[in-house]
Amino acid sequence: MTKFETVIGLEIHAQLSTKTKLFCSCDNDSFNKEANTNVCPICMGFPGMLPVTNKEALEKGLIASLALECTINKDSKFDRKNYFYPDLPNGFQISQFDQPLGVHGNLKIILNGEKKNIRITRLHLENDAGKLSHEASGTLLDFNRSGTPLAEIVSEPDIRTAEEARIYAETMHKLLRYSGASDADMEKGMMRFDASVSIRPMGETKLYPRAEIKNLNSFRSLESAINYEVKRQIELWESGKAHATEVTVGWDEEKQMTKILREKESAADYRYFPEPDLPPLFASDELIAKCKAMIPELPTEKFERLINDYKVSESDAKFYIEDLGLSNFFEECAKKSKNPALSNSFVLSILMSKLNEVEQKLSDTKITATDLADLILLIDSGTISNNVAKSTILDEMISTGDKPENIIKKLGLTQISDTSEIEDFCKKAMEANPKAVADIKAGQGKAMGALVGGVIKISGGKANPKMVNDILNKLLLQ
Repeated sequence: MTKFETVIGLEIHAQLSTKTKLFCSCDNDSFNKEANTNVCPICMGFPGMLPVTNKEALEKGLIASLALECTINKDSKFDRKNYFYPDLPNGFQISQFDQPLGVHGNLKIILNGEKKNIRITRLHLENDAGKLSHEASGTLLDFNRSGTPLAEIVSEPDIRTAEEARIYAETMHKLLRYSGASDADMEKGMMRFDASVSIRPMGETKLYPRAEIKNLNSFRSLESAINYEVKRQIELWESGKAHATEVTVGWDEEKQMTKILREKESAADYRYFPEPDLPPLFASDELIAKCKAMIPELPTEKFERLINDYKVSESDAKFYIEDLGLSNFFEECAKKSKNPALSNSFVLSILMSKLNEVEQKLSDTKITATDLADLILLIDSGTISNNVAKSTILDEMISTGDKPENIIKKLGLTQISDTSEIEDFCKKAMEANPKAVADIKAGQGKAMGALVGGVIKISGGKANPKMVNDILNKLLLQ
């Protein structure tokens, strides 16, 4: 039986986070707005209207290109991409053809703990179309989204599995959000995927006709659609019916299957020519330097630094880079407390668990990273026990926003670390539980838990646990 290799390339369309649309002054945020209210003669394609390029969109495109290590074309231009579709008011799309903004980039992904580089062919700017809504009575058109600025990011066919494609898309999503180029809010349709999928016998280097899966709008759909399409193509190949030409397919989410829409268009079909109503774009050295300076630490870099600098696990580092606010919270706490291990435990295992229980986001809570660091410092100094900090003080901090020192004073939770006082507690616990004492002396170490629990109970939960264990061991040897 023939073994096949899957060859995948992705086109990602991401809405740039500008205030206005690409060629007019309409608001770039149309989410939940009444249909056809966020439009003007320019984005509606009225005759005689002249577009003007949004400088902020150019800057956001440059930021995304630089974050992807692209070579910047200082001289680029817009082109008309001619095709008819009901939600394309001009009857053409303004895009970039032979002189895109950025070329030859790279995106590193983490796959099974290993780094893999996916080459980026190009990043170009273009305006979005409107939205079609198909109903029983007919098809409705909403042009609110028409003219919004998009960055189309095209990869080389370096991806080999559906899982790898999903990880690539997720990594791109984080990069765009971290860099500030795009909010990439999937729920608002700000990021969409087209996946080009083909197969070939293992060991061959030839590329066979591909199927392009259009308009996938979630990571789950992307992975599912590719898996189905690979299976479909293998079945066709083995039955001698493999596609002779490239095709465009759609994904039916309900049926979990692809369906052929048409033969895929080529560049010639679109009849590209330079957009006559827009001057060429020029990115000066100063503008490129300005955009480069705006790029913060990116997800893959942060992932490696969290592991190296704070010794967190790969799974914890992956969790942190999903949420920039959370990772910044952890780092601030770790630096101030000078205890990265306990900070990591408190943030991920304890604080996030407590917030999930009350359905609260970290960004909405009253607790600060500085306050949590102060709590950890109080544990390290022996002022309070770890258990009291987790069970009582942290709950109070979350609900009131009060500082840990104030809570300790108000509730009288200062840990007892006086040797003679703890020794007195230990003696009382031993007197109250002679059987546990006898069992321990007979070699049954498990009975120690009963004695320790007795001391904690007698002390009202304030006795220093380490001192309790040390003093009990000393007394039991007498």
